[in-house]
Amino acid sequence: MVRPFGDLEAAVMQVLWDGAQPATVRDVLRRLQTPKPLAYTTVMTVLDNLHRKGEVVREMDGRAWSYAPVRSRAQHSAALLQDVLQHAGDPQAVLMHFVADLGPDEVSQLQQAVQAAQRSAP
Repeated sequence: MVRPFGDLEAAVMQVLWDGAQPATVRDVLRRLQTPKPLAYTTVMTVLDNLHRKGEVVREMDGRAWSYAPVRSRAQHSAALLQDVLQHAGDPQAVLMHFVADLGPDEVSQLQQAVQAAQRSAP
C-alpha cells in the first residue's frame, strides 16, 4: 500500500525530484522552502524515514549520505492512484466519477495515455 507523504516528506521529495542528481541532507536543507527554518537533524530524520520506507535510496558520498528517489514523481502519483482504485470497492464507479470531472484537454491526455499503454502491452 502506497501512502501519501506528510507535508515535510512531500517537501523533501519535491527537492529530490526537482534535482538532477542525488542530494545530501545539507543540499536538501539548502533548497527546501518551508515557512519556518528547519534544523539539519530534522531533515536528516525525514530522509532516514523515507529511506526506511523504501521511498529513497542512499549512498555514502564522502562522509555524508546522498539520497535519490526510488521512483519519479509521476510513478509515485500513479502508484497512489492505483492504490485508491484497489481499495475503492467499486473501481469502475471511481473511474467514471474521475473522468466525468476532467476537462477536454485532460480527457484527450487520458485517451492518449491509454492508447500508448495499449500499444506497449505485450
